[in-house]
Amino acid sequence: MNASSPPAHLLAAERRPLPAAMLEALKARFAERCATALAVREQHGRDESPFDVAPPDCVVFAQSTEEVAWVLALAHEHHVPVIPYGAGSSLEGHLLAVQGGVSLDVSRMNEILRVNAEDLTVTVQAGVSRNQLNNEIRHSGLFFPIDPGADASLGGMAATRASGTNAVRYGTMRENVLGLTVVTPQGEIIRTGSRARKSSAGYDLTRLFVGSEGTLGVITEVSLRIYPLPEALSAAICFFPSIDAAVQTTIQIIQMGVPIARCELLDAHSVRAVNLHDKLGLREAPMLLMEFHGSQAGVAEQAETVQEIAREFGGEDFEWATTPEARTKLWTARHHAYLSALQTKPGCRCVTTDTCVPISRLAESINESVREVEEAGLPYFIVGHVGDGNFHLGYLIDPAIPSERETAERLSAQMVQRALRLEGTCTGEHGIGLHKQGFLVEEAGEGAVDVMRKLKKALDPRNIMNPGKIFAL
Repeated sequence: MNASSPPAHLLAAERRPLPAAMLEALKARFAERCATALAVREQHGRDESPFDVAPPDCVVFAQSTEEVAWVLALAHEHHVPVIPYGAGSSLEGHLLAVQGGVSLDVSRMNEILRVNAEDLTVTVQAGVSRNQLNNEIRHSGLFFPIDPGADASLGGMAATRASGTNAVRYGTMRENVLGLTVVTPQGEIIRTGSRARKSSAGYDLTRLFVGSEGTLGVITEVSLRIYPLPEALSAAICFFPSIDAAVQTTIQIIQMGVPIARCELLDAHSVRAVNLHDKLGLREAPMLLMEFHGSQAGVAEQAETVQEIAREFGGEDFEWATTPEARTKLWTARHHAYLSALQTKPGCRCVTTDTCVPISRLAESINESVREVEEAGLPYFIVGHVGDGNFHLGYLIDPAIPSERETAERLSAQMVQRALRLEGTCTGEHGIGLHKQGFLVEEAGEGAVDVMRKLKKALDPRNIMNPGKIFAL
């Protein structure tokens, strides 16, 4: 194992037994909502990471903050691990029950509690998905822009500090979460932040829990910023002679201050995969998929500027998607890129790595990563939120061939180390989970990680909240 792989002792961690008395109490309180069937446990013990770990001992489906508090108080009493579960779409081993315990599924906590259209805020339960929220508030002329691709739960998106395709204009979950309801590891219900746009009252506990990956408590409610739907919205695709040309175009767009809403890169492998999956018939060449938001005049001006920049780097004239149906078709294909790529190699697993670098270093980071994987001969694909310097490289491996996994991990490590040398980060949006614990130390330093450990021990002295993730205690 290298720095990008979880320490072997984490994957082979000693499981804490689930006391019979605790299981009986859970079954008495939740009845059929406390599941011990293997199929249900396996569903909740596997995410999109390439790791195989035994499933949790049971799954509890909570329906309220009070039920979450009851479960955590019981788990704290019995020293039993609890792993929060939303939509199961994480990529770095966040959901794996490395020490056994209870998977606490909050997907049934899916009520939109308050829509304050005048203040451009909304409060939802943690199990509400981003698509559910947008479908509910669209009639008000509002939308929530954070779009990580998967129809993730908003509680999970807060816990992993998600971002996605719109981050270049609207920011990440860090900028868009105003307040939280959180259940602590001892079963206490606390509220952080408010619906006010700013505050200087005490420690910023909201930001402490945003990005904590379920290691400090369970997020049960989220208050969010929402935005008016733009007057005009248009999407376009543009093909380039090389990945470098597409990236250089992106860099120029950002450095010129064009307020583009989305700027996504798909390499030729990704385009080929979505063509097969979604029957699109796109040219199999590096492609930028862009979207412009604003007034009619503003969108037209942005598009004209971007077309001029693209031509300088060999980009061909835009192909426009101005109708909602055409835009939806393009963005659905983009969101399917990961699953589409998996289908190009039946039975494969994907070792996927995301990094984020300063925009001026993006071309160097991508070009070197491409050179290395092509020399290694592994099938791969690239997608990226390149407007903010973030890209994802997926290595498709045969799980029956250990050497392919080793090669993928080596390439992943080299890619992340390059990002750190270029003053970037080991993960722009996937999070640390199990997979990137070694790189967190390289990026933040032992001193900073030690402070994180002290915070974890102070809030969760019995280490029941998603143990083994982010760092080892």
